[in-house]
Amino acid sequence: MKNQRFGVLLLSVGLAAAAALPALSQEKKANPLDHDISVRAITLAVTVQDKGGRYINNLTQADFTIAENGVRRAITFFNHSSDAPLSLTILLDVSGSMALDNKLAESKAALRDFLTGLIGPKDEVSLLIFADGDVEVASGFTSDRSGILTVLDRTEAFGKTALYDAVAVSPDFASKGKNEKRALLLVTDGIENDSRLSPDKALEIARRVDVPIYAIGYSIPLSEQLLGRYKRGSAVTSAGIIAILDRFSQATGGRAFFINAPRELRASLLEIKKELSQQYLIGYTSYVTADGEYRRIQVTAGKKKYRVRARQGY
Repeated sequence: MKNQRFGVLLLSVGLAAAAALPALSQEKKANPLDHDISVRAITLAVTVQDKGGRYINNLTQADFTIAENGVRRAITFFNHSSDAPLSLTILLDVSGSMALDNKLAESKAALRDFLTGLIGPKDEVSLLIFADGDVEVASGFTSDRSGILTVLDRTEAFGKTALYDAVAVSPDFASKGKNEKRALLLVTDGIENDSRLSPDKALEIARRVDVPIYAIGYSIPLSEQLLGRYKRGSAVTSAGIIAILDRFSQATGGRAFFINAPRELRASLLEIKKELSQQYLIGYTSYVTADGEYRRIQVTAGKKKYRVRARQGY
């Protein structure tokens, strides 16, 4: 299969940007009178639920407040429409461990049903696959289901798993979708044995763009003997895999699912599509200095004790 390779290029850019952060901070300290400030438009995908998990979809702009580093910001953009078109990027793990127990075959079958039954005619989808240190554009953004399904059917499992590297570079690609509502859907068994980046560095790069990550951890190995065949180092455990995928999702405003059966996989995809249709898109203006400081975002909604999920910072 001839795919456009972009993993090395984007990863190099990501590493260079990450490496520049300490230098920016040092430059700021050396020049205390230098107030280099850039204006940045921040867009958040916000999910609101009650205590029972029901989606709340009748809120207005006036019901929301946004604070960045504890300072309230004025909302400059607000949109909530259940039929707003979606730009979805699927990030599919095709490494060798996904061949075990038919994980890749079952994932492909569930994604086929998802693409043919749940994705609307105005939605666009792209497919990224990762293995052996590369992330490949198997299919760019398209509303043509037939082409992406053909590519999906031909995909086979091979090589090692650079999960953290893939998570770092893929959100930037996903942010190029034409629709305002965007998301990244990661399907993986979570085994990591080939990344150059740590989970912390991968998350630092991934959360710079306004794309929530929805992670599906499918048939994560519970047996240490089985996990030991593929993992690199003793730090990778089943509990650790779950914690890392959950962290990637929560920090970016998405959600993580951990499942073991095809029917559960289909149910998770249905729930993700349902949640995306209920999201609010809310924007504000941030005034960012060149110190590379992490900026914490807090979103609240309404007077009731709703559960609000959005990107936690950047």
